Amino acid sequence: MHIKPARNDRATRVRFTILAALFINVVINYMDRSNIAVAAPAISTDLHLTSVQLGYIFSAFGWTYALLQIPGGILVDYFGPRIVYTVGLIAWSAATAAQGFAKGFASLFGLRMATGVFEAPSYPANNRIVTAWFPDRERATAIAIYTSGQFIGLAFLAPLLTALEQSIGWRGLFIVTGGIGMAWGTVWYFFYRHPSAHRRINEAERQYIESGGGITKQSTSGSASSFRWKHIAEVLSHKKLWGIYLGQFAVGATMWFFLTWFPTYLVKYRGISFMKSGFLSSAPFLSAFAGILLSGFLSDYLVRKGVSAGIARKTPVITGLLLSVSIVGANYVSSPGLIIFFMCLSFFGNGLASITWVFVSALSPAHLVGLTGGVFNFIGGLAAVFIPLIIGYLVRDGNFAPAIVFIGAVGIGGALSYIFLVGKVERVQARNIDAKEPLLSFEKSNNKSV
Repeated sequence: MHIKPARNDRATRVRFTILAALFINVVINYMDRSNIAVAAPAISTDLHLTSVQLGYIFSAFGWTYALLQIPGGILVDYFGPRIVYTVGLIAWSAATAAQGFAKGFASLFGLRMATGVFEAPSYPANNRIVTAWFPDRERATAIAIYTSGQFIGLAFLAPLLTALEQSIGWRGLFIVTGGIGMAWGTVWYFFYRHPSAHRRINEAERQYIESGGGITKQSTSGSASSFRWKHIAEVLSHKKLWGIYLGQFAVGATMWFFLTWFPTYLVKYRGISFMKSGFLSSAPFLSAFAGILLSGFLSDYLVRKGVSAGIARKTPVITGLLLSVSIVGANYVSSPGLIIFFMCLSFFGNGLASITWVFVSALSPAHLVGLTGGVFNFIGGLAAVFIPLIIGYLVRDGNFAPAIVFIGAVGIGGALSYIFLVGKVERVQARNIDAKEPLLSFEKSNNKSV
């Protein structure tokens, strides 16, 4: 696809077009994660699944998604997000469509695991793209905008997916949502380029990004260095990084309740009709959307005003994690309005805390951003494994209250990790890497397609 290069002295704004495409990626990503929640009541009836089996189905995605975060981060560092995202989008969407043909527990479980395999590199890729395309002072806002795709997309998609499931059945739901992702994966391949290879960006915008801390250059050394186990040891050896890893698990705990059990909670445990639950379930996602945007804009605003990075970045996250504990209030009310109020308040807090990826950009060793993001999302992704499964066991006697308390307790733990482990917000200095040794390259060398 031939695109004329920009030729003027005023900085172009190509980075915002890239951000819009990234937003769409995230919407599709979370649509294919959460459609199982919309379909779950019908699936459990048609396939005769118990609550424990349903918990395993919900967690299947997280098993492979979490385990492949580190390899996914390495792939992003080596091949670049253009190739990795294209393959991932098309492949996970194909696995999603195939779920419409599942015949029982085993096939559905396997296909959910396959979806997790191919979605695994997506968030390390997101962070790599934002680190390349945005200066530090705009990065929290950029992260907030693309992360908001998981909330605003689901807020508007929840009623639509519910209506679609009612119209064409849960099998048709998977086929349609999978088809959308495969089409967009093709568009992404022709659209995305790294700043050093994009023909619409001019030198003024490139300099603006680079002078603000964005990594706009690709490796030209002739070969990408091979992966070394000491790189993993490096990103696991810092207390500061463990603070954000554990905090991400806590953020994921609330998120995965809403992505998996929430519609079932409303329908089966609180007696709200299926169609009504589809509309009510959109309200917490809108609240989370408001939280993430407020968090990103406020955090970057404080940085521009000279407030320390520790206050500007950590305050929204800690406040949000503490606010997410309000989910426990739903145990003490019975009216649908009050139940949704506490769910909205909790998910608003979760949204407020969801700029956590800014800490990967700010804290990780500069040459291991992708790998640090992989470890970060691996530990956060463990929430997708354990939270739905633990909830399945906690609710098997028909009482959801202990599960709600459990989610709140994890939120408190996440806040404490940011308070006591993260400390000063500054880039970690590598300990285990020989300065003379070649490091993981930012992109695969001599690869103009990234």
